[in-house]
Amino acid sequence: MDHGSRKLGLSAYGLVAALVAAASPCLTGCQSDIAGQTLPSPYYMTDDVQYYAPGPEFKLANEAAAMKAQKEARISQKQP
Repeated sequence: MDHGSRKLGLSAYGLVAALVAAASPCLTGCQSDIAGQTLPSPYYMTDDVQYYAPGPEFKLANEAAAMKAQKEARISQKQP
């Protein structure tokens, strides 16, 4: 094997690697952001739906309720 065919083989591998690297974003189906628009992947119709029910706006609702109960327990009732 002479240096000429070895050089040709390495450049052919480099060309194939560059083509694979350039084509990989098109083949993977990634979500992309183009000109300010978020475009879905080509497989969005077969993706499973992920829905998270909205939680309470006030994140410390349980703590606030416990503090209110403690405050009401401390207030003594008027003696008859």
